[in-house]
Amino acid sequence: MLFQRGDSPALQDASRGSLPTVTQPFDIVRSGYDKIGSRYRDWSSAGAVRLHWVTRLLDELGPDSLVVDLGCGPGEPATRLHAERHRVIGVDASLVQLSLAHEAVPNAMLVHADMTCFALRRSSVDAVASFYAFGHLPSHRHAPLFASVARWLRPGGVLLASTPLDAGNDTEPDWLGVEMFFGGIGEEATRNAVREAGLRLESLQTIEEDEGDGRLVQFNWVVARKPVGRQVP
Repeated sequence: MLFQRGDSPALQDASRGSLPTVTQPFDIVRSGYDKIGSRYRDWSSAGAVRLHWVTRLLDELGPDSLVVDLGCGPGEPATRLHAERHRVIGVDASLVQLSLAHEAVPNAMLVHADMTCFALRRSSVDAVASFYAFGHLPSHRHAPLFASVARWLRPGGVLLASTPLDAGNDTEPDWLGVEMFFGGIGEEATRNAVREAGLRLESLQTIEEDEGDGRLVQFNWVVARKPVGRQVP
């Protein structure tokens, strides 16, 4: 189900969560994932690295936590596994991917939004997860999103996200058969952005994985926590 204003106590004004007029990179990403459809789910859902981090986050959380999945895609496996134990808000720009997520996780709150414009009430969620979605953001949007996440998290709340190793912005003409935008700020800038947002960086690991057909790729995996008793700007 696509939720509008008032469907969750964590959600702010729906006008801030709905899709605005966006710049070309977001149009490319949204259109690409609409076109890929279920092929992306079939390609990505069995990844061992993703499952490892989903399990780690599940082990971090108390019962009935509120988890935000930024760039939830088709809901497999992360959104579905989190929703088995917790309340989940899934956010994605692609209506096609959200339709697949609704089939996989009918009890999740699903919001059609550009995640860099999405809004939640301050200190309203226990965890924010983002699996591979930061890599589709223009480089200048990374630090502001970390700052937003820090405001959303309750004291003691955790962020778990994969981020690109390299800095810069680029468009690939044929990624899984579609045009796709990629952006990143690199490892050191990611460390700085997380800390400047007011989060305590607990770990940043570079992990290599097989993306398919023997193609090896690397991502930084960030675990950060909102300190207890400290005001986040």
